Amino acid sequence: MLQEYRNILVPVDGSTEAELALAKAVEVAKRNDAHLDVLDVLATQQFEVSYSSFVDGDVIYKMSEDVKVYLNKLVAQIAKETGFNNLDIHIRFGNPKTVIARDFPQEHKNDLIMIGATGLNAVERMLIGSVAAYVNRSAVTDVLVVKTDRNNQLPKTDK
Repeated sequence: MLQEYRNILVPVDGSTEAELALAKAVEVAKRNDAHLDVLDVLATQQFEVSYSSFVDGDVIYKMSEDVKVYLNKLVAQIAKETGFNNLDIHIRFGNPKTVIARDFPQEHKNDLIMIGATGLNAVERMLIGSVAAYVNRSAVTDVLVVKTDRNNQLPKTDK
């Protein structure tokens, strides 16, 4: 029996790998007549500062607005290139690992998470492990870790 996924979560962070995962997720969604939730999680850890200073609310608002612009561009590009429009964009604040692995899929009844193998934050990956690895181990639903583009080519690196 083939698994049919109906509600797919794709976390994005601006990285090439995340956008490759999104491109593949669109194809999977089209084949399964599924809905896509495209999610960007703004890590709250980056807003933690010393007791003597604080982060201005305008800075956080500007960051969320920038993410919204980025997500809307992705949606427009998907619609133009594939005609697919059965998707919603979401922005959340919190720890990306737990939001992606547990919180968001439970709230939105996702039955598959398609995530890029690596993201933007190389330092965090080295210190505490990648978001993709955590999600793969801890998710409440099936996880597909995307390592290649639509033509099964590895993404180009800057090295």
